[in-house]
Amino acid sequence: MSKKQKTIKKEVTLSGVGLHTGNKVDMTFKPAPINNGYAFVRIDLEGKPIIEASAEYVVNTQRGTNLEKKGVSINTSEHVLAAIVALDIDNIIIEINAAEPPIMDGSSKHFIQALEKAGIQEQEAEREEYIVKEIISYKDEESGSEIILMPSNQYQVTAMVDFGTKVLGTQNATLEKLSDFKDEIADARTFSFLHEIEMLLDNNLIKGGDLNNAIVYVDKEISDETMVKLKEVFKKDSLTVKPNGVLDNLTLRWANEAARHKLLDVVGDMALVGTRVRGKVIANKPGHLVNTNFAKKLQKIIKQEKRNNVPKFDLDQPPLMDTQKIMSILPHRPPFLLIDRILELSDKHVVGMKNVTMNEPFFIGHFPGAPVMPGVLQIEAMAQCGGVLVLSSVPDPENYLTYFMKMDKVKFKQKVLPGDTLIFKAELITPIRRGICHMQACGYANNRLVVEAELMAQIARKTQE
Repeated sequence: MSKKQKTIKKEVTLSGVGLHTGNKVDMTFKPAPINNGYAFVRIDLEGKPIIEASAEYVVNTQRGTNLEKKGVSINTSEHVLAAIVALDIDNIIIEINAAEPPIMDGSSKHFIQALEKAGIQEQEAEREEYIVKEIISYKDEESGSEIILMPSNQYQVTAMVDFGTKVLGTQNATLEKLSDFKDEIADARTFSFLHEIEMLLDNNLIKGGDLNNAIVYVDKEISDETMVKLKEVFKKDSLTVKPNGVLDNLTLRWANEAARHKLLDVVGDMALVGTRVRGKVIANKPGHLVNTNFAKKLQKIIKQEKRNNVPKFDLDQPPLMDTQKIMSILPHRPPFLLIDRILELSDKHVVGMKNVTMNEPFFIGHFPGAPVMPGVLQIEAMAQCGGVLVLSSVPDPENYLTYFMKMDKVKFKQKVLPGDTLIFKAELITPIRRGICHMQACGYANNRLVVEAELMAQIARKTQE
C-alpha cells in the first residue's frame, strides 16, 4: 500500500550550543514542498546556501557525520536527521545559523519534541520507497565494522556494539518499528571514552560539552592533569567515577544506552540515502564511517535500479495512439515525426515508442557505414512524447505548438541501432503551469537504459495567419 509524503504543519525553532564549538546556535524546522527531501540552509552565510542531506556530500566522519557542498558545511547532522526519519517526515527545511546543530542533551529527544509541536501533515504526492529484495552489505576491513541490509516487511534496525573495553562490554539494541523510536531510542545520549575526551580537550574541542549531553565512560586511570581539565570544561568543583564506570553523577537511562545511541546514529546516517527503505538493517560495530559508506553504496544501487527499471509493455496490443492520432496532436510530420505510438498517457506521464529501421532518412548521412541513431534525435523523440503529454492538457491541441526551453543532465548510455525498438517514458517533475512542462525522460532499448535527460518545454498558441 502506497503512502503519502509528509511535512510539518508550521515552523518551530530550537536554541542551544554546538558540542564542539560551544557557540550558541538557533535552528528552525520549516515545512517543505513535495519531493524536497531533507535540506539544511545556512542562513548565517551570504546567499543562504542549501546543503541537501545526501550521502554524496559526506566529507568526513570524525566525531559525527559532516556534510559539505561547495565549501559550505553542516556538522554532526545525525541526531537531527534521526528524529525527522523517526516521525515519518519526508520533506523538511532546516534553517541554521551555524555549521553545527545544537547538541541539546546529546540525544534526539528535543528534536522529536519540537517536531511534534510543529505537527505533521500529509501532502498530495506518493512516497517513494526502496523495497529490499536481496541482501546488501558493506564491511570495513580495517575496523571489522559491517552493515547488512536484508528483506523485511518494514524498516527495522539492530545495532551490535563491542568496543573491546570492560567498562562498556558488548551491547545490543533493536528497533522493531519506527513508531518505537520515540520511546525506546530517542532519549539515548551520545557517549565517549575518557581517552577520546582527553584527545578532544587537547585539540580544543567539545567546548559545548557538559555532563548533561555526553556520557563519559572511564576506560583508564584519570591523571591529575586530566582531572583539572575535566573540571574546567564541565564547570564542576569535583568529579567522581560511579561504580558503573560512568563519570560523575549522570544516570544512565538504560543499561544499554550506548547501543541504543549507536542505533540512533544508524537511523540518522541512513537518512542520507535520500529514499525510504523497507528492509532490516543489522549493524555490527557501527560508526559514522561505515554507516555513511553503506549509505553511499545503497544510494548508488537505488539510482542504478531506477535507471534500469525498463517499462514492460505488450507491443502486440493496440496502442493508445497510432501515428495518425499522434499527428492530430503534434505539429510534427515525417520525416521529423520521431514517435510511432503512444502506449500510456495520464496527466503526469506518457509512454511512447519508436521502431528504428534501416530506412530512417538520417542514416543516409549519419555514419552510413556503421549506422547509429543520433543522440540529438533521441532527445527530440523523447521531447515529442513530452509534447503529447503537455498538449493533452489543453482542449484544442491542434491550435498549439511546443518549444524547447531547456535540457539538463543529458546522458547517452548505449548506442541505438537499426532494428531497435525504443520505448520512451516521460514523467512530470513539477505540475504543468502556464503551459510549461518540466519532466524527467528516459529512453530504453533491448531492456537497457540508452538515454536520459531532464527536459523543459512550453506550449504556445499558433499565431493567426
